[in-house]
Amino acid sequence: MTFIDLFAGIGGIRLAFETAGGECVFTSEWDEKAQKTYAANFGDMPVGDIREVDSADIPDHDILTAGFPCQPFSIIGQGQGFADTRGTLFFEIERILADKRPRAFLLENVKQLKSHDKGRTFTVIIQRLQELGYFVHATVLNALDFGLPQKRERTFIIGFRENVRFHFPSAPVDGVYKTLADILEQDDEIVSKYVASEYIRQKRQVSVREKHVFYPSIWHENKGGNIGINSFSCALRAGASFNYLLVNGTRRLTPREQLRLQGFPEWFQIDGTETQIRKQTGNSVPVPVVTAIACQMVQSLQNHIILPTPQNDTASQLRLLEKKEEYVA
Repeated sequence: MTFIDLFAGIGGIRLAFETAGGECVFTSEWDEKAQKTYAANFGDMPVGDIREVDSADIPDHDILTAGFPCQPFSIIGQGQGFADTRGTLFFEIERILADKRPRAFLLENVKQLKSHDKGRTFTVIIQRLQELGYFVHATVLNALDFGLPQKRERTFIIGFRENVRFHFPSAPVDGVYKTLADILEQDDEIVSKYVASEYIRQKRQVSVREKHVFYPSIWHENKGGNIGINSFSCALRAGASFNYLLVNGTRRLTPREQLRLQGFPEWFQIDGTETQIRKQTGNSVPVPVVTAIACQMVQSLQNHIILPTPQNDTASQLRLLEKKEEYVA
């Protein structure tokens, strides 16, 4: 199976599909720092802004993959076709799907995609993909269920040109569930620059005086200032405050620990500054989740079991995603 890697970041989706036996034939990523990290690990320098790439210059492929940014659509109403999404980055996915007609696609976005722009963004996305002739599956999956000690919920939208049998996975391919103890480095390996200031550490201690404290743990400060003590990490975020996640209430995560929380292998090279690594890992995908999906997709394409064509019902897509259930259109 060949695939293309759009909005590629540092290559989390590529890692997953290569594990499933796929071959990457084209990559696009506009961020120059992420490009360098990607090139250092895969030997390929991604093409820049996908909006400047003609479809004819993209190789034919079996699967299109994209962890695309979420943008609101400006035109109100139904039946606008490409005019509904023109000017957004999702339009580039539509364009390439229409021109190249791959057998399948995988799109990844934040959990809140279904409520973005009062639900209209998600509704238009599903409708446009159906109008391109694809049978669409969507659900929300959590990295905690796939062997990573990180609560990271993401929306996944899968499509097939034929109505092949497909079910979203519910467990990691290798059956391995890692704990924080597997992820975190030893205290004597941590350099001082990762240790929070005395003021921050004392402030955290005061905040948890009446809570059950255990180790190892990650202390998460939410937007309201409340401190949660967890046996897992809350979602890594590119633009979060510097100290919103503290290991045992005392130090920040190292770059290697952040990559481990996203399921990147130990051989994956770290390239760039601390700030760049935080941004790149925060914008990346949980690799074991995508790996499990990729294996299911490849299996569905290879088995080629065709199901009866269902009725399209975009409204039920929204209702079912509220319950985190799978939907097929």
